[in-house]
Amino acid sequence: MTERIDPPLAADEKTTLLGFLDYHRDTLRLKTAGLDAAQLAATLPPSEMTLGGMLKHLALVEHSWLRRVFLGEEFAEPWASADWDADWDWDWHSAVDDTPEQLRTLFDETVADSDGVLAGASLDDLAARPDRRGEHGSLRWIVLHLVEEYARHNGHADLIRESIDGVTGE
Repeated sequence: MTERIDPPLAADEKTTLLGFLDYHRDTLRLKTAGLDAAQLAATLPPSEMTLGGMLKHLALVEHSWLRRVFLGEEFAEPWASADWDADWDWDWHSAVDDTPEQLRTLFDETVADSDGVLAGASLDDLAARPDRRGEHGSLRWIVLHLVEEYARHNGHADLIRESIDGVTGE
C-alpha cells in the first residue's frame, strides 16, 4: 500500500509545490490500490470516467505538460501512435484494454520521468512550447496546473472508488 506524506508546512517554494504534487499522486495511487481490471473499468453513471482511465489520463497529462510543453519534445509511446483524431479521449477509453499492472506501471514510470524533469529545472524556467496565445508559461505554472488536475480528478476518484467497494477516505 502506498504511504502518503503530507506536503511540508514550512519549506521553500519548489519543495512545497512538489510536496503537493506528490501528495496528490499518492492519493490517486491509494484510490486505485488493490483494484482488479473490472473494478478499474467501472463507471459511475452518468459519467464514463474510470479509475483505470484516470491513471492513464494523468500519466498523459504529466508527459504532455513536462515533456511536450515544457521541454518541447514530441509525444513518446504510447501517446505517439494513438489515433487522437478518431478518439480525443483515447487515454480514458483505451485503459480498459490495459491490465492493472500495465496501468500502474505506465503511471509510475511517467511520474518517475516527470520527477527527473522537475529535478533539473527551476520554477522560473519557461516552457519551450507556447500556449494558444503564443505565451511561454513557467514551470511554476505547469506544476500548479498539475496539482489542480490531480485535485480535480482525485475528487472524481473518491466517488468512483466508494461506488465500487465502499472505500472512503481523504
